[in-house]
Amino acid sequence: MKKKAYFLLFFIGYNITLYSQKGLPMHVVDSKIHPLVSLTNSNLQKGLEKELNANPEWKNLIASKKMAVGVVDLSNQDEVKYASVNGNHMMYAASLPKIAILLSAMDAFEKGELKETPTIKNDMRLMISKSNNQASTRMIDRLGYQKIESVMTDPKYMFYDEDKGGGLWVGKRYGGGGDTNREPLKHLSHAASVIQVCRYYYLLAYGKLVNENRSRQMLDIMGDPELHHKFVNTVEKIAPNAKLFRKSGSWKSYHSDSILVWGNEPSRRYILVALIDDENGEQIIRNLIKPVEKALKMKTTSTKSGLVIN
Repeated sequence: MKKKAYFLLFFIGYNITLYSQKGLPMHVVDSKIHPLVSLTNSNLQKGLEKELNANPEWKNLIASKKMAVGVVDLSNQDEVKYASVNGNHMMYAASLPKIAILLSAMDAFEKGELKETPTIKNDMRLMISKSNNQASTRMIDRLGYQKIESVMTDPKYMFYDEDKGGGLWVGKRYGGGGDTNREPLKHLSHAASVIQVCRYYYLLAYGKLVNENRSRQMLDIMGDPELHHKFVNTVEKIAPNAKLFRKSGSWKSYHSDSILVWGNEPSRRYILVALIDDENGEQIIRNLIKPVEKALKMKTTSTKSGLVIN
């Protein structure tokens, strides 16, 4: 009986592990962890540039550094691929950097610096899913700018790195008022670069933000977005059953979006980030999905694979 019970427990445990590998967060050994830039795939890069430059408007925006796009191909867990245009170019990103507040809160929970209450958890959901500015400001006030900065510049993550063009930054309350803590390179209040946002989602997908449990909690908060514009508008039409995790932002001519698409088929599993400074940015972001997916479907080869960590 003991032997049968042992094999039953082993079988159940094996299947639970197997099932979890199919979902998010994924599991990978630390030896698979590599810098995102080392996962740049030349064929995916050429395909992305070809698709984007085929549109004269986009080509001009890219040349003037008013459009940045980054994509991470997650279709093969053992052969992850990355490509971007203006990947290290930091831009004003409006509400997209609220993901920095989310990670900082999770880090504070884990270290006992902030009490995890139903009110705070509700504010985090409002901040991400509905991009509620009041909830975001309450979270900033609870954490403080220095806490957010310390997490973004933590050597574990380096989501903001002065030596690599900056990155994710929140240095101003949403809605006005109060002190500011602008980032040092361009003095932006709410900033992002596509490579750092891609890294954020990549580490999140593999359960590497704080830890696996906190990453799963963050995925729950970022999943099922309640704003159905930009990337979400198009993906919901072409892949209505795909799971979506996202955060976007808009202010005046600045439009940004970031999404982790997890389709039923591995061929539609990717991270996509866009930062645009143009009045037509919202529509441009909607129109990006199909050409980017076309680039992703091209046959590619890679000599290195792994996870982003620095």
